[in-house]
Amino acid sequence: MSTKNNLEPTSFTPKHFLWNYDNGLATITLNIPERKNPLTFDSYAELRDTFRDLVYCREVKAVVITGSGNNFCSGGDVHDIIGPLTKMDMRELLDFTRMTGDLVKAMRHCPQPILAAVDGICVGAGAIIAMASDLRYGTENSKVAFLFTRVGLAGCDMGACAILPRIIGQGRASELLYTGRIMRAPEAERWGFFNRLCSPESILEETQAVARDLVAGPTFAHGITKTMLHQEWNMGIDQAIEAEAQAQAICMQTADFERAYQAFINKASPLFEGN
Repeated sequence: MSTKNNLEPTSFTPKHFLWNYDNGLATITLNIPERKNPLTFDSYAELRDTFRDLVYCREVKAVVITGSGNNFCSGGDVHDIIGPLTKMDMRELLDFTRMTGDLVKAMRHCPQPILAAVDGICVGAGAIIAMASDLRYGTENSKVAFLFTRVGLAGCDMGACAILPRIIGQGRASELLYTGRIMRAPEAERWGFFNRLCSPESILEETQAVARDLVAGPTFAHGITKTMLHQEWNMGIDQAIEAEAQAQAICMQTADFERAYQAFINKASPLFEGN
């Protein structure tokens, strides 16, 4: 995909996952159900490139990512990724780990809210993708685990030591990253990893419903909210307040702000257009 100023949703034709676009909402489905939707070298790279290109696609206003066959993602494919990694030199290994980290960077820097619909297995890199999403919805069958220590690696993979503590707290994140144990659905909801639990039959529909509410909202402003949520991790309070003052002043120049005002004085619901 070329990175030009205004990509059309129809220009997204991935080879390694499913892509569906409907009236502002894109749904990405990891689709190797017989193996619980593992990631390969190629699907990592294609996901990274897709989220990078979404910066240039104005028609897509929110993204849902999910998995097929009642599972989310089983992490890196043992045969396609883990085996070859044991034979690589340090330069090749660093190329790989930087590439996987670039997927998280692309997810955090694309302006669209990303919502993860997580049923079943969500482990390893799959847990990272859910973690890197803006909102996460699970089911009673969801099993989340950051398995890296179980294969002799550190828990600090793809930003986990920076992002996970901000979602569930330092102590809880430390336990999961040291032990690699499964975080089951009730615990994940109680700790704040999942925004809420849905039934397995309705999780995709419910997650898409939340996403469509976001699509119907002031999507330029949503992009500013996502940017500030990300950037303010590295700011002091005074710097954050000034950054938000500037961000809000920009939003006050949008047509959506004027539309909301006119709707209010006319006792109507605003119809946002994202500009």
